Amino acid sequence: MDLAGMSQARFGVDTIMHLTCTNMEQGMVDDALRVSQQIPQAVEVNLTSTSGSERPGNYQHPPRGSEFWLPIDPRFTHAIDLVKYIKSNPEFADFFCVGVAGYPDGHTDGLPLDEQIQHLKAKVDAGADYIITQLFYDVDGFKDWVKRVRNAGITVPIIPGVMPIQNHTSFLRMTKLCGAKIPPEITAALEPIRNDDQKVKDYGVELATTIVKSITEDPSLGIRGVHFCTLNLEKSVRRILDALGWTHESHRPRNQIIDTAPEQPHLPGRVAISPEHASKVAVSALSHAPASLSVPQQSEQDDDSATTDFGGVSSTWDEFPNGRFGDPTSPAYGVGSGDQWDPGAGGLGVSRAEAIAQWGTPTSIDDLNAIFTRHLNSDPRTPMTPFSPDPLLAESRIILPQLLEMTSKAWWTVGSQPAVDSAPSNDEVVGWGPAGGYVFQKAFVEFFCDEDALRTLETKIKGENGWVTWYAANSQDEFITNLSDEGRNAVTWGVFPGQEIAQSTIIERASFLTWKASREEAFNIWSQWALLYPPNSDTRTLLEKMRDSRWLVSIVHHNFKEPNALWKLLLDH
Repeated sequence: MDLAGMSQARFGVDTIMHLTCTNMEQGMVDDALRVSQQIPQAVEVNLTSTSGSERPGNYQHPPRGSEFWLPIDPRFTHAIDLVKYIKSNPEFADFFCVGVAGYPDGHTDGLPLDEQIQHLKAKVDAGADYIITQLFYDVDGFKDWVKRVRNAGITVPIIPGVMPIQNHTSFLRMTKLCGAKIPPEITAALEPIRNDDQKVKDYGVELATTIVKSITEDPSLGIRGVHFCTLNLEKSVRRILDALGWTHESHRPRNQIIDTAPEQPHLPGRVAISPEHASKVAVSALSHAPASLSVPQQSEQDDDSATTDFGGVSSTWDEFPNGRFGDPTSPAYGVGSGDQWDPGAGGLGVSRAEAIAQWGTPTSIDDLNAIFTRHLNSDPRTPMTPFSPDPLLAESRIILPQLLEMTSKAWWTVGSQPAVDSAPSNDEVVGWGPAGGYVFQKAFVEFFCDEDALRTLETKIKGENGWVTWYAANSQDEFITNLSDEGRNAVTWGVFPGQEIAQSTIIERASFLTWKASREEAFNIWSQWALLYPPNSDTRTLLEKMRDSRWLVSIVHHNFKEPNALWKLLLDH
């Protein structure tokens, strides 16, 4: 809110706040709207729905597709309810500009596309002022969708969502999560370069530039601007804006995408601010921000250049984020989780029927062991777990026997990697970053275990003389570590020609606790899983007990030259 206020008041840049009524107590929506009224701005209402209609947007621990959800505020059970509420309330109706989501490739829970468009029209008829779309790569499909939307009588502006490809793995993850269709020519272009992150990033810039030109220069579409899904990585977007010629400066930018304005064939240059100028102005403003704004002070920065080197401010941004963990002070922290409409809140990622088909109705520890074992063994019956949305990575297969032995002890792993003592950066299994470099990594594993196992591990770790760093936490907010508050572990790093050493995966206190405490992650996943089953059922009781009694443990062994060091510690009696 502070950042939006500063952008609006100091620079005259219109801001869009993302408002959701999910998990809000009665009255909290009103409170959020009233606080937002202190800053003239648009409000993006985005509770996109199952089956392409209105997703039930108000429930405790919302499991995607679950039939067991409990509305917290009965006024808001669908996205359209929130739109109607704002637009029919005299206190808010004339103040806010309200946007809703559109799905060019169809919603993942999807009704037929025409029926989804009718639900979209209902939200527009209820008062939505514009539509902002989910990311897409099928340009022809997008153009067809726009024409169908217009033929349905929807006339409000459409703002397409464009996400530059940053690396092959995140691209596959995001498109799978969002249900985006990938044209075969894109798949073919990525295949030979998928192990070279720099070439993938370059291709992503070229592709996004082509997409934006195609949709903004087609007068039949009436597209006057785009929403870049940056994933907090700004360099690609800066390059795209440069390629489009949209980077000369503006005296007073205003939101001409939404405002009433003369029709224009594509986004005019004057509404786009130079990225270089924006970087300088933003850094300068933050360094002179009023005391009321929550801005890190100089002493909290790891690198003085972050606040003094205006021209090179982007040099502190992660260009090759690798894995869930990262530097929490980096703008790229948290990349790749969730989708743009429900950031970090992707639920279990499958419908209730799919979840039960994969995981059944476990009623014992042995049943849970079997689920995690099937996933580790790449059994087609269990291609994912609630904690691991994808099949086992190739690098984890290197340590598969150790992971299976941990699972047999009811230590359920949710993340791991083997030690690597120098591998080419284009290695098929562990490589990342630009070609011509070498990558290294320390062994680590993250898993759930019971209290007895935790205390045994605690004793063993104390005898390791500093070779092992660990964190452990439970749902009661108890926390154990042998590292200082400021300590951090680079567990993946790379050396590349002409560059400083890149540390792409960092595990430290803040990142671990953020993952542990995040509303839709870690222990709350147990809750979401449990809510797939009826109240008081044996399965729900078991899963809630696991949530309340298990510890989440993350262990790093620093001797990357001894590949078995971590596993000897964990598994030797």
